[in-house]
Amino acid sequence: MTASQPTPPSTDHDWWRSAVVYQVYVRSFADANGDGIGDLQGIRRRLPYLRGLGVDALWLTPFYTSPMVDGGYDVADYRDVDPMFGTLADFDEMITDAHALGLRIIVDLVPNHTSDRHPWFRAALAAAPGSPERDRYLFAEGRGEHGDLPPNDWESIFGGPAWTRVADGQWYLHLFDPAQPDLNWRHPEVRAEFEDVLRFWLDRGVDGFRIDVAHGMIKAEGLPDVGFSTLTTGRRQVELLGKGRLPYFDQDEVHDIYRAWRPILDGYPGGRMAVAEAWAETPQRLARYIGPDELHQAFSFDFLDATWSAESFRKVIDTALAEATIVGAPTTWVLSNHDKQRHVTRYGDGPEGLRRARAAALLMLALPGCAYLYQGEELGLPEVLDLPDELRQDPAFHRTGESRDGCRVPIPWDGDTPPYGFAPQGCDLSWLPAPATWAALSVAAQTGVPGSTLELYRAALRIRHTHPALATDTGGVTWLDTPPGVLAFSRAAGDRALTCVVNISGAPTRVDGHGEPLVASEPLTADNLLPVDAAAWFERR
Repeated sequence: MTASQPTPPSTDHDWWRSAVVYQVYVRSFADANGDGIGDLQGIRRRLPYLRGLGVDALWLTPFYTSPMVDGGYDVADYRDVDPMFGTLADFDEMITDAHALGLRIIVDLVPNHTSDRHPWFRAALAAAPGSPERDRYLFAEGRGEHGDLPPNDWESIFGGPAWTRVADGQWYLHLFDPAQPDLNWRHPEVRAEFEDVLRFWLDRGVDGFRIDVAHGMIKAEGLPDVGFSTLTTGRRQVELLGKGRLPYFDQDEVHDIYRAWRPILDGYPGGRMAVAEAWAETPQRLARYIGPDELHQAFSFDFLDATWSAESFRKVIDTALAEATIVGAPTTWVLSNHDKQRHVTRYGDGPEGLRRARAAALLMLALPGCAYLYQGEELGLPEVLDLPDELRQDPAFHRTGESRDGCRVPIPWDGDTPPYGFAPQGCDLSWLPAPATWAALSVAAQTGVPGSTLELYRAALRIRHTHPALATDTGGVTWLDTPPGVLAFSRAAGDRALTCVVNISGAPTRVDGHGEPLVASEPLTADNLLPVDAAAWFERR
């Protein structure tokens, strides 16, 4: 190992408390076989890049057998790899190589719903109402004289009703696409099945799970109405997500599931963990998912949703750290993922959006806890806003006109023309087209270039792993007095302190007295001013 490489990730049981996790959207990371779709062997070949970047773990989006109606979040077989992505042998080789490099693997688990091609759901459709096969899902009689109205007013997250009627007249619930029927988590067979699925992947060496729709598995008894719908009010029920109570989300009984899962995770060596994709109406209710008898982490989506202002970030950070203290678990920070517009574009797009995104990265990586990166953010990739409609594959697009495809475009590795090394040399296939302007954003184009976004991330991650004030999730932050629109906090370990300053004001700000600059998202001026929309780390001994 050369001196320029980051130190290996922590090997202790609590590695996840301060880890940097890199989300791999499998379809869009690296294509090894030339079919235009990313795969497990593609990930395997790019592991040295991720090791050199300085992350501790990879979170892989679903790669299981699936019709791919919703990018793999419609699972037909939870114990196998879809041929699109490879084989179980490919997975085993990939995880073996990752572990040899000191990288851990977190896999996506989708327990709220299955694919409509899952053997259970096929059996349910073939069986009669009231049968054991239908009991594994949420079937109900319709309303109205002939049962031709949905059982209640629940809406799909993807738009439209959350119910679909089958040939014998019953309706089944799908909080997402009709091809994703919701499971009945009050059925003991469902619970036993997923406990076995956990063990299947833990036995193959996975280090953790990201729990999709972790707040959704239990629905309120009696399936009561929400009380309003898009048809009656013009407001979509999804607008309450994370802001109010819905009878199909964040029910108290969901915590029983995680209390059953935690002993399974704890029964394996090496600090196996789980992180919740959970939405709740208050930080206090979100914190209930975390603890020594439930899950290890829950994403802090409030940080992702913070506006570009010092006040917004300060409020979100203070709230998240306070809740983390109460439950004794680290906060989990995220700026982008496969479901949200890339933060370069959210922050204004173009040069302004990129400056702000770089500053936000330094802010996030200086905070105590765990940070999740989304593939390509280390390259400064923006959202692709001009994809042709006929190429979009997000099922939500066809129901609401909203699309998540723009953040899922394959990332650029090298070369001057699309798909920029995503596929093997000589192959120009790519399941979504990359913009003609991305050549300058590729890994090859940014490697070794001072001031590039890639080198900024590499430098920040190297410092995060080696500086004692950042290499732990403990200690909190000490806020410093600053001019309006400027955030500054310090973290200390022994006689070494690191200060992060973020300038979100309308003018350059003086940064005298903070110590020696370690890394900055934009160069400091000759008279020691931090530019607008920039962040820097300083060390004082």
